[in-house]
Amino acid sequence: RGSLLLHTLRLRATVLQTGTSGIAGLTCVGCVRSVTKVLKAQDGLAKAEVSLENKSALVEYAPDKAGLEHLKRSVVEAGFEVAA
Repeated sequence: RGSLLLHTLRLRATVLQTGTSGIAGLTCVGCVRSVTKVLKAQDGLAKAEVSLENKSALVEYAPDKAGLEHLKRSVVEAGFEVAA
């Protein structure tokens, strides 16, 4: 029980980083859903907001579990182009 509490406290202490990237190929709500699903499947992701209007994604992630480049690569692997 004590180790569970310690683990929970460590999760709460994780500092999240935020990143935004343009995504080419977002043409419909289905594309937004696809990119959102791909991002949310990645370990360490706390939040993903994909915008059809802005053709971009805003992500919050735990840098000790996920990196922005890894998240971008997952979107590319799903068939979309990500701005550098």
